[in-house]
Amino acid sequence: MPTPPDPRPSVDPRGPRFAAWLTSAVLVVVLATGWWPLLAAQAVVFALGGFAGLRYSPYAALYRVFVAPRLKPTDEREDAAPVRFAQSVGFGFAVVGVLGYALGITPLGIVATAFALVAALLNAAFGFCLGCEAYLLINRLSIKQRKVGTAR
Repeated sequence: MPTPPDPRPSVDPRGPRFAAWLTSAVLVVVLATGWWPLLAAQAVVFALGGFAGLRYSPYAALYRVFVAPRLKPTDEREDAAPVRFAQSVGFGFAVVGVLGYALGITPLGIVATAFALVAALLNAAFGFCLGCEAYLLINRLSIKQRKVGTAR
């Protein structure tokens, strides 16, 4: 008997890695120049992907239009929820970075931007999505907690 299709939204995993490369480039420029308006623009990119949905992310649009048509099709898919969570976490770090730079607390801006860069580079270079892994861990702990709560 065939398994029913998964109703959850899914993504081609190459798309988030492409986005991670672009994000890494943006964050390197921010760290090299301290130009925090670029970090604010990256925060908007994170917000669109994390809160509106991955299809609304400018980087996803670039991938769909310019990159995906040049690649071999793939059957590999991954759940979009962890990627959206990762984008939301990136948004949080970007906002903290923008606030740090804008309020003159430059070390805070640098550290928050550097944390976001490390996460983006892990995804881009190694396919290891730190935010996705955090999402899965939180989910597992939440399920485990619910099971413990119902066992009482």
